[in-house]
Amino acid sequence: MDRRKFVSLSAVALLGAPLAACTTNDGFGSADPQARRKEIDSGVDTALDKLYTSVKGARDMGSKARGILVFPNVLAAGLFVGGEYGEGAMRVNGATQGYYSTASGSFGLQAGAQSKAVVLMFMTQDALDHFLKSTGWTAGVDASVAAAKVGANGALDTNTVRAPVVGFVITNAGLMANLTLEGTKVSRLNL
Repeated sequence: MDRRKFVSLSAVALLGAPLAACTTNDGFGSADPQARRKEIDSGVDTALDKLYTSVKGARDMGSKARGILVFPNVLAAGLFVGGEYGEGAMRVNGATQGYYSTASGSFGLQAGAQSKAVVLMFMTQDALDHFLKSTGWTAGVDASVAAAKVGANGALDTNTVRAPVVGFVITNAGLMANLTLEGTKVSRLNL
């Protein structure tokens, strides 16, 4: 088994045990598909509002994006081996076009848990079409994702906005900087 599979499987096992112990449904949100869709859509609205009010230029960038994939609540946890999981929705022209999950694993010195929102803006039609046609999409493999950077003036860096896919990671403290989304796997949910 290669290292990447080992790390991913270890992270899923590490995160899965506490989640399974806390719930009687599938481990994330409501068991009712309609209720889950509503919960995800509400979270997406909240995450986008927070992004648009906290990052100068993000609203304008969002209006130019061909599609916006939002994971409003990505839970990251780990102790040496870590993992992340979240559910979200793809918005095209303001309407939800599908529901997705994101998962990733990591290995190294880490301990604890945190929640964050992840927003991926597909700035070109080619990047969006490639994502929508894929059965499984991985950042850094299927497309390069530029992490959004804010300049000294508090506005988005102009080099960031030229990338085909731009990623934002938001915590309670605001936009996270110097972060990579490479290796983040996105899969379609059947909701």
